[in-house]
Amino acid sequence: MIEVNNITFKYQGTKRNIFSDFSLKLEANNIYGLLGKNGTGKSTLLYLISGLLRPKAGNVIIDGNDATLRLPDMLKEIFIVPEEFVLPSVTLDTYVKMNEPFYPRFSHNVLESCLKDFELPLSLKLDELSMGQKKKVYMSFALAAGTQYLLMDEPTNGLDIPSKSQFRRAVANNMSDDRTLIISTHQVHDVEALLDHILILSESEMLLNASVADICERYSFEYRTPQEMDSDVIYAEPTLQGNATMSKRKETDNETQLNLELLFNAVVQGKVRE
Repeated sequence: MIEVNNITFKYQGTKRNIFSDFSLKLEANNIYGLLGKNGTGKSTLLYLISGLLRPKAGNVIIDGNDATLRLPDMLKEIFIVPEEFVLPSVTLDTYVKMNEPFYPRFSHNVLESCLKDFELPLSLKLDELSMGQKKKVYMSFALAAGTQYLLMDEPTNGLDIPSKSQFRRAVANNMSDDRTLIISTHQVHDVEALLDHILILSESEMLLNASVADICERYSFEYRTPQEMDSDVIYAEPTLQGNATMSKRKETDNETQLNLELLFNAVVQGKVRE
C-alpha cells in the first residue's frame, strides 16, 4: 500500500506549492491512471512516491517504509520510468547484468516477451537506438524487474501509433496480478483500455478517485443526436458521430465503455465531483 500523508511540497526558488496538505491512499493490485493538466503535479507525485523528492511536510509511506529513506527493502520493490532518461553506451546484455541484481524477481522471460511485443531483437547496443526504441527497451526492463510497484511518467510520449499499441500489449501481457502500476499521462486514449482506477489531479486537489467499474456503473458514455439530448446528460461534446455524452446511468441501461477523455473534460470543468 502507498500512503501519501498530508504532504506539502514546492520546488526550490518557486513560491507556489505544488502540494499543500495533500493526502492519497493507493491500494495494491491496481493499474492507476494519474491524469491532469500540465503543471498539476503528476510527475512530482511519482517522484515523491519513489523517494527521489522529499516533501517539506508530511510523508509518503510504502508498505510501512518512509519513501525518503530509500531503504533497500523498498527500492527493490519500486521502479520508476521517467519521461526523459539516459541509457549508458553498452549492450542490452551488459545493462541487464549491471542492473538485474537489484531486483530479486527479475525475469529474463518477461524481458524477452516485452521485446518481442515491441518487435525488438535481443541483441541491442543501447547507444545506437532511437529515443523511441530506448523507451521501449527501458519499459521492457521495468516490466521484467518484477517490482511490486511500477511508476511510469508519460510512457507513450515519443511513440508512434503502432508503438502505442505495442506498449498496451506489452503491459497487458506481462503485468502480474500482485503488482501496482501507476501511469501518469495526458494522452488518455493511449492507456484507457489498461486502467482499472482513475485519479484526476488539479492544483493540489484530487478531483476524482474512483475505479473504472464504479464509474461505468454510475455513468453512461454514448453518442446521441440533438433530438436524444435530455436532462440526464451531465456533459457533452460535439463530434462527427453526433454528441459524445456522459450521463447518469439508469438501472435499465446497459453498461457502456468508458470514454476517458470525455470523463476527464467533465471532471476538470466541474461537471462531476467525487
